[in-house]
Amino acid sequence: MSTESATPTPGTVRPGGRTARTRSAVRDAVLTGLAEHGYPGLTVEYVAEHSGVHKTTVYRRWGSVEGLVADALDLAGEDAWTPPDTGSLEGDLRALAREVTETFGSASAAAAPTAFIAAAFQSERAAEALHTFYTGRFDRCESVVRRAVDRGEAPSGTDAASVVRAVSAPLFFRALITREPIDTPLADQTATAVATAVRAGAYLPDRR
Repeated sequence: MSTESATPTPGTVRPGGRTARTRSAVRDAVLTGLAEHGYPGLTVEYVAEHSGVHKTTVYRRWGSVEGLVADALDLAGEDAWTPPDTGSLEGDLRALAREVTETFGSASAAAAPTAFIAAAFQSERAAEALHTFYTGRFDRCESVVRRAVDRGEAPSGTDAASVVRAVSAPLFFRALITREPIDTPLADQTATAVATAVRAGAYLPDRR
């Protein structure tokens, strides 16, 4: 590899050290802007004004609104979130499903994450960042199924990724596609249905 420093693509630089606060402030401004105006209404000028970071700096580090949204998702994926560990498969799935309802169950809570999803349909970079974010989340959640297998609650070989997606998918469909309300009873019902299917071997590879 060449030892010469290549110019990084704007929006891919991850500031560290003393500039971490700058990145956090910009991320917060992106979240606020998406919640208030959606992706089409978000501008670099808005982010600069609401983050207290000079517009020239925002352009130099992130390049565009696409870069800002992608980096905000990257930063969200770097958190210390861990999946629930309630002691049972159904309990863990219920807790995961309830987190979805807490995130998308009200207009105010759902504003920013919904805007991120909308941005993914308008920006390839946002789509890649959203895919990476959820892939990371689902990867962390696979431990829920591994523990269930160890406890004898799920057949060995159960496809953990499919189970985790199955417990979220009906809730995402209602919240984002049909725009129906989602709540705790629905989350619990979904988790029970998926846990029952897991025990029946519905998520074994040969059932796909």
